[in-house]
Amino acid sequence: MAPLVECVPNFSEGRRIDVITAIADAIRESGGQVLDVQADAAHNRMVVTFVAEPDLAVDAAMAGAAVATDRIDLRRHLGEHPRMGATDVVPFVPFADLPMDVCVGLAHVFGGRLWKELHIPVYYYGEAASRPERRELERVRRGGFEDLVEHIADPDRAPDVGPAQVHPSAGATAVGARIPLIAYNVNLKTTEVQVAKDIARMIRASSGGLPNVKALGFALADRGLVQVSMNLTDYRVTNIWKVFTAIREAARDRGVEVEASEIVGTIPLAAAVGVIKDAVIEPAFQMDQILEKKVWAAE
Repeated sequence: MAPLVECVPNFSEGRRIDVITAIADAIRESGGQVLDVQADAAHNRMVVTFVAEPDLAVDAAMAGAAVATDRIDLRRHLGEHPRMGATDVVPFVPFADLPMDVCVGLAHVFGGRLWKELHIPVYYYGEAASRPERRELERVRRGGFEDLVEHIADPDRAPDVGPAQVHPSAGATAVGARIPLIAYNVNLKTTEVQVAKDIARMIRASSGGLPNVKALGFALADRGLVQVSMNLTDYRVTNIWKVFTAIREAARDRGVEVEASEIVGTIPLAAAVGVIKDAVIEPAFQMDQILEKKVWAAE
């Protein structure tokens, strides 16, 4: 079997079904095996998960970016999620035993093509970062599109690829390489957004909370809820169960119950095993106890 790379591009569109479909179709038609498409109207954002052979992955990601550049105008875009580009974030992720340096190389090739073909400036982050201070995505994307329009000419905000000028409608794109992360949201039965913001501050690593957790609090006004929206950047250190438990307890301390939680996109099987081990206190539970895994191995 040929080696595969996973790519999880995030686009700033979660409401127009025709645009969502066009982006996913473009990726599929250019050689990407689309595994999942998630779109959220409140965030006005979509996340596509696809795998492809390394030499096709860049082509597939470029096809999605081309549609996004043509169909999304950030000057008219509103949504809860921070964003700086129509094609906002494009991470390349090792699949199975693919070396990380292959993903770094793909990120740099994609970034070069994004500027050359679509005239979108690029910032490298994660393992692909060209500057240590840009390893963390939130530092690259701080302030969003509107702030970047004002400050891209500042010395510390200059793109890694392209001149210090945003694309008028498509903004700029963060391109990276990273290990698998889990995008995870917990929705709370209250309309008080400060509750979500306070809990997000409490649990995120940068505030001294749970390690490898990035979190923000949002209002989901159309649903009468608030949300703690997270990226778990290393599920081996802090998994979904640990985060959910911490949020549920913090919410109850404030007289608020959890409405539901949401896993955005796909997760590694090892992450699900980790949740089982913590949730039922079964530290000896192993991957080879998964029935389907034993069947796959036998086949």
